[in-house]
Amino acid sequence: MRTPALLLGLLLSAVGFASEAVLAPFVERGELAGAVALVANKDKVLSVTTVGFADKDAKKPMTADAVFWIASQSKGITAAAVMMLADEGKLSLDDPVEKYLPEFKDQKVAAGKGAPVARVRSITIRDLLSHVSGLPFKSAEEQPTLDGLALAEAVKTYAKVPLVTQPGTHYQYSNAGINTAARVLEVVSGMAYEDFMDKRLFGPLGMKDTTFWPDAAQVARLAKTYKTDAAKKSLVPGGLNQLKPDLTDRAHRFPMPAGGLFSTAKDVAIFCRMLLNGGELDGKRYLSAASLKELSSRQTPKALKESYGLGFAVGLDFFGHGGAQATGMEVRTKDGLVLIWMVQHQGFPGKGGQAQGEFKKWAVKEYAGR
Repeated sequence: MRTPALLLGLLLSAVGFASEAVLAPFVERGELAGAVALVANKDKVLSVTTVGFADKDAKKPMTADAVFWIASQSKGITAAAVMMLADEGKLSLDDPVEKYLPEFKDQKVAAGKGAPVARVRSITIRDLLSHVSGLPFKSAEEQPTLDGLALAEAVKTYAKVPLVTQPGTHYQYSNAGINTAARVLEVVSGMAYEDFMDKRLFGPLGMKDTTFWPDAAQVARLAKTYKTDAAKKSLVPGGLNQLKPDLTDRAHRFPMPAGGLFSTAKDVAIFCRMLLNGGELDGKRYLSAASLKELSSRQTPKALKESYGLGFAVGLDFFGHGGAQATGMEVRTKDGLVLIWMVQHQGFPGKGGQAQGEFKKWAVKEYAGR
């Protein structure tokens, strides 16, 4: 059903009318439930656009402070935290994982129907953060949700089974790898992963709405998830099926370094502005230039088609990451821009999947070089 033009107009934010003109048709055609689209440079936020609904059924407009599950965008944030310890000389990217986690010593490699074979070499922290460790996406024990095991317990389940491939030879997108790197962070820092994130990154940066456990007030601002109907022609309610239903439950839900964070467009932009600014923001340095280069440069072997850094997908002039519900963050170094795209979608009808690309084209044309 088409959204009445008058109502649609009321749902559009008061800034960036050009970007609203780009995104509004997707909402009007029922291909996009709602979105927050933010553009920033290293100094400030340049534009925030809100379109559509945070809750279509309740006709609740999308707002700039809406909360989203950013899922795998957590990977780059976790990688940045690990690199803070590298800057302090407490670990090296080429350290073998068993130096910190002895359960990975002598781990074998699967060989089809035959007996597992010996590893050619140890897994390194670099391997973990660039998806070439040979670890699987997750373990068999991470069922029915991804947030049901404490980090140390989850990591032990990765170590007890053979690797899928030899370390450093194949790209295998792996929550397990990122989670294992976060467990190394715990051992090296002597802090729980979630405490390190709060005290070393989220708190100092002012990312007040970034958390593994949104509180009741944040849950009230959580954008609803939508998916396509069976015919793939309209939007129907979806869900956060990879997570336990009570998001506030700290007793039974555990922080997932590879994909557990909730956040807002503003908070993600703060983190990305720090990266765009060379690892520094508002006079405080979080990462060295050398660590930022490691994060944002290709780490995957040249023989592989996938171009991945440390916790980030990388291109010739950008690095960033998306999330399971179609969110996205992109640091465009050549253009001097940060682009944040916040939605909660498990698929799009019609041309809805093109909305993010249209936003990016508009943002680069409007703001590149400013």
